[in-house]
Amino acid sequence: MIHVFRTSVISEKQVRQVEPFLKTLMSNEEWNFDLEDCDKILRVETEKVTPETVITLLKSQGFECSELSE
Repeated sequence: MIHVFRTSVISEKQVRQVEPFLKTLMSNEEWNFDLEDCDKILRVETEKVTPETVITLLKSQGFECSELSE
């Protein structure tokens, strides 16, 4: 399943800040940021990790994060 999140991550430096946590949480799943999008999108393709877990992870690192509805 693909989940799409609006975030406050605005730079590659910030992506590198959260990258180790995302890799630990989703070692076998695909994820990427689209910093060119106005909503600074994080796309996550996972069958195991819940949207709430991703939101909690980013918020614990000081970023805003909310799932976009389809």
